[in-house]
Amino acid sequence: MAHAPVVRTVRHDINTKPFIVIWEVTRACALVCKHCRADAQHEPNPLQLSTEEGKRLLENLASYEKPRPLVVLTGGDPFERGDLEELTRYGTELGLNVSLSPSVTPKLTPERVQALREAGGKAMSMSLDGATPETHDAFRGFSGTFDQTVAMAPVINEAGFRLQINSTLTKKNIHEAPALLKKVMEMGAKMWYVFFLVPTGRGAALNALDPVEREDVLHWLADVSNRIAIKTTEAPQYRRVVIQNQNGVHYEGGELYQELTAKTAELLGAVAAKPRPPRAPMAVNSGSGFAFIDHIGDVYPNGFLPLHCGSVKNQNFHDIYTDSPVFKMLRDPDHWHGKCSVCEFHDVCGGSRSTAYALTGDISASDPTCVYVPPAWTGTETDEITQTVEIPLTVARSAEASAAHH
Repeated sequence: MAHAPVVRTVRHDINTKPFIVIWEVTRACALVCKHCRADAQHEPNPLQLSTEEGKRLLENLASYEKPRPLVVLTGGDPFERGDLEELTRYGTELGLNVSLSPSVTPKLTPERVQALREAGGKAMSMSLDGATPETHDAFRGFSGTFDQTVAMAPVINEAGFRLQINSTLTKKNIHEAPALLKKVMEMGAKMWYVFFLVPTGRGAALNALDPVEREDVLHWLADVSNRIAIKTTEAPQYRRVVIQNQNGVHYEGGELYQELTAKTAELLGAVAAKPRPPRAPMAVNSGSGFAFIDHIGDVYPNGFLPLHCGSVKNQNFHDIYTDSPVFKMLRDPDHWHGKCSVCEFHDVCGGSRSTAYALTGDISASDPTCVYVPPAWTGTETDEITQTVEIPLTVARSAEASAAHH
């Protein structure tokens, strides 16, 4: 019997069709989350895609041959759109798999959740950025958000959605990660989607994990992936880590890894009570199987990479994805710069292109937050993890200023 792959790859040609498309249906949102890539807007932009424009976009996405791209309707807060049920139903009727990523506000009601499920929505995500109300509510900008998020989990589950919990990990909340994992499991989530900060938008002002801490966290996530399905954003190195683990590469781990491991054992037991086969991560990256469409129809490789590649208002999405020079560059790791270009994992990892761009100004640069040094880069045959230098403060500050301006 063939073993399941440790890392999954897209079966179709990702040069011509994405695996997943994120559509920011509106920028409007009542929250003011500290780490959001977008600027808070309490009213929708008058130029945002109309219902009819949105339907044409969905038709365009559905015109791909099967398997069609997965579609996620996000924001801002997609629940700010009164036509969200209509768009969800239309996309579903076209044969698209539609998921939703609402903000936890008074608009997230049991009635609306049920209506969207009846319209065909398949999965729904909520964010939880701390194991306590104090931590999470400070992230979100409003008190009571933590309690409301926990309260809505059974509502979403009972409606028949596949619940996903999104968490952004920073220096300020990382020590709560094991308790946060426990809470996510208690909420009945099918997947824990862990975000690593990119210095863009309001997230530029937060404390991102340093490279060594990131490596510790990625190995800890791999360890707990038999407790809940794990997915990462802007940390494609997770795929390298699971491959290394599968190949028996020993990881000693730093102080943070040891702390997270000990806390997990204390809260959940050293061994998973009901272990599950770890979910193999999917090898997609910015512009390489992944695309982002913003509220006014502009297309980007992802929501954290501010390189405008076209508009669905006057161009066919297929053409933008296939022919954009930026997208093409992002699908050609052999011609990138630095260690990522020669890394044996670049086809399944590739580093965070958003982070590389934010910190260096070059989408093809190596990801400065990755500690792994490939043998081809050093000229050695060792697979040992080595530490990188800290990201230069002057570079980080200039990148933050650029991202905030954008």
